[in-house]
Formats: sequence, structure tokens, C-alpha cells
Amino acid sequence: MPKSKVRKKDSSSTPVADRRTPVKAKSVGPSHPIYVVVMLGVMLIGLLWLVVNYLAGEQIPFMAELGPWNFAVGFAFIIVGLLMTMRWR
Repeated sequence: MPKSKVRKKDSSSTPVADRRTPVKAKSVGPSHPIYVVVMLGVMLIGLLWLVVNYLAGEQIPFMAELGPWNFAVGFAFIIVGLLMTMRWR
């Protein structure tokens, strides 16, 4: 069996060093306690809105005018509170 030819290593195939300078991430401390209170409060307001809508929605004039939009209002409060949890540290 014939012997295979030995290839010379190409100097351009060596990996190039990373040219970017490393950037340190800012150390971010914990969230302010008021942020947590507002976050939980917004979610609780949304929950209470839905509960009041189910129990006494027809007796409250502005809730009766909103009709099915009460679900959108309640869930909007809850979603805003849940979105706030992503920034909570």
C-alpha cells in the first residue's frame, strides 16, 4: 500500500485571538423594597378587579358599563405585575 503524502501545516489555519476587549457587567444590586410592594400590589389589584367583577359587577355602574372589558382590565393589571417580576432582583 502506498504511503500518503505528509502535508505541511498551514500557518493561517491557527485560530485568531479575540480582538474584542472584555467589558465588565455592571453589578446591579437588589430591587428597592417599594418595587416589590408595587409589583405585588398591581397583581393583587388585578385579582381583586376580577373577583369584584364576578361578585358585584352588575351593581357597580362603571363596571357594568365596561361589560366584558372588565376581564381585559383585570388581566392587564396581572400581566403588568408579572412583567415587573422579570426586573425584580
